Amino acid sequence: MTTRRVKPTGDVSRARVKPPVPPSAAWEVGDPVAGRRFAQIGDLQLEGGKVLPHVIVAYETWGELNDAGDNAVLILHALTGDAHVTDGKAPGQLTAGWWEQMVGPGCPIDTDKYFVVAPNVLGGCSGTTGPASRRIGGRRWAGEFPRLSVRDQVAAEIGLAHHLGIHQWQAVVGASMGGLRALEWALLGPENGIEVRKLIAIATSAATSSDQIAWAHPQLAAIRLDPGFQGGDYYDSYDDAGPHRGLAIARQIAHATYRSADELNQRFQRFPQSGEDPLVDGRYAIQSYLDHHGDKLARRFDANSYIVLTEAMFTHDLGRDRGGTNEALTAITAQTLVVAVDSDRLYPPSQSEHIAALVPDAELVVIHSGHGHDGFLIEFEQLGPAVRSFLALLDPANLPTDDITLIA
Repeated sequence: MTTRRVKPTGDVSRARVKPPVPPSAAWEVGDPVAGRRFAQIGDLQLEGGKVLPHVIVAYETWGELNDAGDNAVLILHALTGDAHVTDGKAPGQLTAGWWEQMVGPGCPIDTDKYFVVAPNVLGGCSGTTGPASRRIGGRRWAGEFPRLSVRDQVAAEIGLAHHLGIHQWQAVVGASMGGLRALEWALLGPENGIEVRKLIAIATSAATSSDQIAWAHPQLAAIRLDPGFQGGDYYDSYDDAGPHRGLAIARQIAHATYRSADELNQRFQRFPQSGEDPLVDGRYAIQSYLDHHGDKLARRFDANSYIVLTEAMFTHDLGRDRGGTNEALTAITAQTLVVAVDSDRLYPPSQSEHIAALVPDAELVVIHSGHGHDGFLIEFEQLGPAVRSFLALLDPANLPTDDITLIA
């Protein structure tokens, strides 16, 4: 995490309700390692023409790779996630695992059976090379970090697989932004000598839509227009002087797309926030809820990474230079499970249906949820059995006895 600089003040009479916000929550060398491991994969040629030197990929693993080397599962995180899929908080690890009910001993992705690998995405802020990383000489990339594509990110993950000696994935699993990379893995993996036997693409799309770019565009503007952003060169700022306000606004816009309209209307209705009067100078409960989530992200993420990762998502088009999206989908050879959330307004079910209709060996599961896009983080009673059943098909002896409805 970035070293914090607290601005001196002579006013100590007013206690803060919350501690100050650091300019960045990015992990950096010297912070506690927690469960991270690191792979040096060398220089990476980017699609945009630049070379990103000395790339390091931070990752975590659970379980053991078997002697045959055929039980590895790759899990790819969403926009503000990281490699910490399961296990609790620890020094150097600000959050507990984001998928703890899905990954672990006896869980749907069973670490007693599988060797699970989860990398922090290229451009992220949890140990993999990104804007907060230091170049040779000690200077941070900051606002000079090059633009990335989803394929660049997968190229870095392919480098990690080679580093680990993995030549096949029993499954590649990704949700939301992770699903974009999972789809690319299904094509780029075999092209680079790594078999992808099964693909699980959750709440994602074959190409980023104009609607998705439209929702994200003002998020990036909010960050860049924050005076504390300083063109991306804010890492040495005092606490509370970084771009946390812009990052919080970006998260508020995004969070509204992660949940469904019905949930927000039913949960918050037109209630005022407790102890506040919207007719005077107070907020409605929904405003307080969004303020809370914006503040949470600003304390655990990095504004430059948010921009780099979001712009990488803009580039996603599985069909680019492959004859179009439909042609690319039909080229996927992995057995595929596509999961949609019926109330998802960010990645609507129609996008999942498109994938499942064209991938030759694909099944579609629709999760029923009032929570919207975040259903993949909440509806474990539906998602868990679907994933467990699909992975069990790797071994006929492990076929479940209970039925699960799969939509062809």
